[in-house]
Amino acid sequence: MTSETRIEVPPGLETQRHLGTEWADWLDQLPALTSEVLADWQLDLEGPLWHGFCSLTAPVRTADGSTAVLKIGLPDAESEHEHLALQRWQGRGAARLKRADPSRRSLLLERLERIDLTDQWDEEACAIVAGLYRQLHLPALPQLRDQAAYVRGWADDLRLDLATVPIPRRMAEQALALAAELTAEPGTALLHGDLHYANVLRGERDGHAQWLAIDPKPTAGDPHYELEPMLRDRFEEYGVVGTVRDGIRRRFHTLVDVAEFDEDRARGWVVVRSVLNAHWAYQDAVRAQRAPTAEEREHITRCITVAKAVQD
Repeated sequence: MTSETRIEVPPGLETQRHLGTEWADWLDQLPALTSEVLADWQLDLEGPLWHGFCSLTAPVRTADGSTAVLKIGLPDAESEHEHLALQRWQGRGAARLKRADPSRRSLLLERLERIDLTDQWDEEACAIVAGLYRQLHLPALPQLRDQAAYVRGWADDLRLDLATVPIPRRMAEQALALAAELTAEPGTALLHGDLHYANVLRGERDGHAQWLAIDPKPTAGDPHYELEPMLRDRFEEYGVVGTVRDGIRRRFHTLVDVAEFDEDRARGWVVVRSVLNAHWAYQDAVRAQRAPTAEEREHITRCITVAKAVQD
């Protein structure tokens, strides 16, 4: 990389500045940090920068001429052990890790195509993701945080807001009871944590196309925890054919059947995660000392709809 290379944060990532001082500080430092890692690792930038919700990604070429992607993430708890999960998988169902510097949240990754599951028929996409569950859910590493402990903490937060959160009281109380039941024992599997349509990209291995997971938020937990993002994503497609309820249930049963999960346990986790997700949107509004935005209200409604649909 030449010293003249100028790094500019993509506008879509720059908009996250409003999320707090942690984000603003990271975004301020990101151009210099990216230039520093590019130089230290002798990487040449090969095109426009991309981004996820909390990371910057850059197509690069290494000193030996091979292609790769440099990812630099927000230094939060969710990303702390990403490199450990990728090392554990060694390319099994996921992008291969080439190099990592956890202190700078910097990863050098196998470059995959920028084609995800968004345009795949939803049942087919669910079957692909369910197949990835079977590859990714290896025995957890000892360094990983316990997902059950996170859930118990989130449930405690919800309990404090039962009187005001815009979730049916009976559903919120059901989610609290299920959370206590499902977290009674710590899980032992390595979880991806955020596996949805956009976090699976197409790659090529030995001349064959493969779908591979990216962007894990790894913890140690119950494999049944994984389903909910797949039911909430691409929500606008529900109801185009059949009812919203039928579309949600179709995805749910495809995931459960292909992954060979216990249906009741998977259903319980969907209810818990859906209610917790709705509560987080409410918390965002409370922290900002304002009423929920239209987008937050829609998110809450979608979460409640998913929780109801898997039980009806």
